[in-house]
Amino acid sequence: RLAEATGVASGSVSYHLATLAKHGFVIAAPELERDGRERWWKAAHEMTSWKSAEFLDDPERREADEAVRRTVLDSYHRELLEALDAELALEPEWVAASDSSDGGAHLTLDEFRELSAELEALREKWWGYGRTPRPGTRPVRWITHVFPRSAQ
Repeated sequence: RLAEATGVASGSVSYHLATLAKHGFVIAAPELERDGRERWWKAAHEMTSWKSAEFLDDPERREADEAVRRTVLDSYHRELLEALDAELALEPEWVAASDSSDGGAHLTLDEFRELSAELEALREKWWGYGRTPRPGTRPVRWITHVFPRSAQ
């Protein structure tokens, strides 16, 4: 199915999945297989993170980092458009509680780091609190990006 969805040869897909498994990103999910010809995988962790700054001095790793980040940004864009399309089916109070916004400020490097740390703490708080479904809850998604803009 991955080969069909991506247009990549099944041998290449298998190779890349084995590489991801070797480095601990995915694990086999035999419970999802319907017959002996299928091999299913799932993420090994609830979340994967890395620091792009660690790859700045290695062109090959920097290129891989950029490719992954572009793919993630594309998936965010699709997810946001799907959420917009789904709003008509939501209760008005859930739509009213939603937010799409952006902002900008002139900050020093220390202030920029502080902003990033505060947003990370906020994400961690709510991710930790809302990981388990409870009565009256529904999945809620947030997407944040903090980055320096080019001088204008």
